[in-house]
Amino acid sequence: MIFLPGLLKERVAIVTGGGTGIGRAIALELAELGADVVIASRDPQHLEATAVEIRALGRRSLAIPTDIRVPAQVEALVEQAVAHLGKIDIHVNNAGGQYPGAAEDLSVEGWRSVIDLNLNGTFYCAQAAARQMIGTGGGAIVNIVASFGLRGSPGLAHSAAARAGVINLTRTLALEWAKYNIRVNAVAPGVIMTEAALSEMLITPDAIERIERAIPLKRLGTPEDVAHVVTFLVSDAAAYITGETIAADGGNWHGHGLSFVAY
Repeated sequence: MIFLPGLLKERVAIVTGGGTGIGRAIALELAELGADVVIASRDPQHLEATAVEIRALGRRSLAIPTDIRVPAQVEALVEQAVAHLGKIDIHVNNAGGQYPGAAEDLSVEGWRSVIDLNLNGTFYCAQAAARQMIGTGGGAIVNIVASFGLRGSPGLAHSAAARAGVINLTRTLALEWAKYNIRVNAVAPGVIMTEAALSEMLITPDAIERIERAIPLKRLGTPEDVAHVVTFLVSDAAAYITGETIAADGGNWHGHGLSFVAY
C-alpha cells in the first residue's frame, strides 16, 4: 500500500459497480485504508464475494443490488447506506458500460440505453449522495468516465457523448456544491486490463501489443492504477481540488490518441 495506513479511517464510502474490475479495486483500496464500504451493482452475483473481502479487512460492508438507471433504487441505496453506517463521506460513480458500433448503425434504443446508464445514472447517484452530504458537512464524489470522453472516439459515439457529458456535469456540480463543502472530480481511465473492458472494446490478445506500443507509458493500465487516483481525490490531500478530470491512461490522449475500438 502506497498510502498512509488509516488514511480514510471512520469514513463511509459507496462504490457503484463495486463488485468487479475497477470498482472492486477501488472498494478494496478504500477499505484497506480504513473506510467502511457499500458496493452496488445490477447483478447481485458480482457483489457478495467482494463484500466478504472488505469485511475480512475488518471493515463494515453492505452489498446492495442497484440499477443506477432507476432513481428510486438509487435513493434506496443511499438510504440503506445511511441507515446502516450512519453517513456518506465518499461516493464513487463507477458503474457504467458500452458496446462498440458505427454511429450510422446505432439504434435509438442502443443510444438511449448507453446515455441512460452512463450519464443519467451518474447524475441520479451524485444527486442522491449530495443530498445526504449537505446535511453532514460535505464529502467527496468521484465520477469514473473514460479518456475517450476527452476526445472523439470512432465506434463509441454514444458512450463518448455520455462520458463527455459526465465530465461537464462534474465541473458544474463542483461549482454548485462547493458551498456545501462537497468536492466533485472525475477520473478518466484509458484501456484498463479487465476482462469486461477488453470484451466491451473488442480488443483481442493480438491487438494488445500494438496498443501498448502506442501508449506513451508502453503498457495497459490496471484497476489499481485507477484506484490510486480515486484514493488521492477523496483524501484530504486533494482538499483544494474540485471540478477536475484526471486522465489515467498512460498519456495516450495527449499523444497518439489511439482509438481502441475495432468495429
